[in-house]
Amino acid sequence: MSLRLCLLVSVLSVAALAAVEDPLPSWNDGATKQAIVSFVNAAVSDGGPEFVPVAERIAVFDNDGTLWSEQPLYFQLQFALDQIVAQAPAHPEWETTEPFASVLAGDIEKALAEGDAAILALVMATHGGMSADDFQASVRSWLETARHPKLKRRYDRLIYQPMVELLVYLRANEFKTYIVSGGGIDFIRVFAQEAYGIPPEQVIGSRAKASYELRDGVPTIVKHGELEFLDDKADKPVAIHQIIGRRPVFAAGNSDGDFAMLEWTTAGAGPRFGLLVHHTDVEREWAYDRESHIGKLVRGLDEAAQRGWALADMAADWRQVFPAE
Repeated sequence: MSLRLCLLVSVLSVAALAAVEDPLPSWNDGATKQAIVSFVNAAVSDGGPEFVPVAERIAVFDNDGTLWSEQPLYFQLQFALDQIVAQAPAHPEWETTEPFASVLAGDIEKALAEGDAAILALVMATHGGMSADDFQASVRSWLETARHPKLKRRYDRLIYQPMVELLVYLRANEFKTYIVSGGGIDFIRVFAQEAYGIPPEQVIGSRAKASYELRDGVPTIVKHGELEFLDDKADKPVAIHQIIGRRPVFAAGNSDGDFAMLEWTTAGAGPRFGLLVHHTDVEREWAYDRESHIGKLVRGLDEAAQRGWALADMAADWRQVFPAE
């Protein structure tokens, strides 16, 4: 089944979802699933002690590692690496300039040795200088042709089926769902509607500077190779406040980069829900947390129980990880 058809089935199911005996079929019965369903049932029970008015039913989700996979490299970084190779003929200076030279030599470990600084340089170099429309077209083309090296799927088919069901379930109960990600906002907006049913205006992410120009007389938004806002850690709740204007009642993440978002969400008055996806499934995906180079989960793992956050154990809680091909 195609990704578009999968989403269409999900959308068509929304109206009837509340009446379905099991709205989360890819979740195994257990404490995490029961906690989600209990929270939603209480939130929509008009007159009940934990009723949440429709206008306040805001749910926010991290993307990398929460809604789709993120190993062994963030997918947007893999896109940038592929773009370096594709754009290299127009940039002969990259042959002798790091981290580009190492990428072109196939030594990704050396290219990323400088950590965030190297990642930022690669992403900004490949994302800047083009129109927003051209950038989106390049992302769409990459998603159609690129395949994950281990899982051999399109990257946008590495979305988590249980989380897609959760998004649909929340929307069926009149929650408004947002993505709040450290990933690039323009990158995520290309596939968010089709993959998750989340429209582009409900995506919050990191962003580069941009400007409005007339190119050959055509009004154009141009992306620049300079970071304007990094949507990570403590800046996630700030972005939610500034863009959504309401404190969410439901927040989901998978790493300590999401800790502040969950902390702020669950600190509000009234019923709240915090969810962390714990990657424990080495057979179907990956198992990682404290020592991972991506999606490190330390504080969240240590404090989830005392804060009342649900911890979704991927191996134990998820009957299915990815959509059926």
